[in-house]
Amino acid sequence: MIALAADCLVFELASGESIPLSAEMISVEVTGAAADKYDQEFVGHAAASVFHYFKHDLGRQTISVAEFAGALETVLHGFGLACRSDEEPPRAAGAGDLGALARESGEGRELFFFPRLRDELRGQLRQSPLLVRFRGLRGCVKHLTGARRWSARCENLQDQIVQYLRQCLTAEAEQNDCALVVE
Repeated sequence: MIALAADCLVFELASGESIPLSAEMISVEVTGAAADKYDQEFVGHAAASVFHYFKHDLGRQTISVAEFAGALETVLHGFGLACRSDEEPPRAAGAGDLGALARESGEGRELFFFPRLRDELRGQLRQSPLLVRFRGLRGCVKHLTGARRWSARCENLQDQIVQYLRQCLTAEAEQNDCALVVE
């Protein structure tokens, strides 16, 4: 028997056939009215997150295509992607610009950036959204680190920013079970 690659899951098809796929091999296409809401890259990242969940968080080696599709649908529905046309789409506050926050922090960089980020999050939460969104994470991180190319230091700061947003969101009284999207 051939060993399964470390970055693959075995997908069991309805026909009974099994094929190994990595997260990069999974292709998801969204059609209908929902296709206009999110770009293909966003859906690809959601699929990779579901893949990671099954592979690393649950420690699974095999999964049915139906089970994977159901989990992906649940994730996308949380972002309002799978809503029917007669449903009201989720309320979303305006997207916060992480790059602008980083530039406004000046030479203080991270020292001033994180308090400004929390203020921006609170401002979005005052609108009682179901979806809180921040854009420009990569550019923000490169600006704060002063890096021209992505490095391990950039990766660490990116993780810190996302973790900080998660912690701030759970600490806020106005969170109302809203979703957080950081792009």
